Amino acid sequence: MENYRVMWVRARDGRAMVSTVSYDQPSAEHRKADLETEGATDIRIVKMKPGE
Repeated sequence: MENYRVMWVRARDGRAMVSTVSYDQPSAEHRKADLETEGATDIRIVKMKPGE
């Protein structure tokens, strides 16, 4: 299974954020949709290497 992290810029203060958990692809896409709804910007799904 491949793992992914989600990175984004928080809308309320412009702070760059990164998920502390890893997601599978469908879950990462769902999280991205949630962040878009919250107004986050620069949302990226990044593939993780094993052990990261």
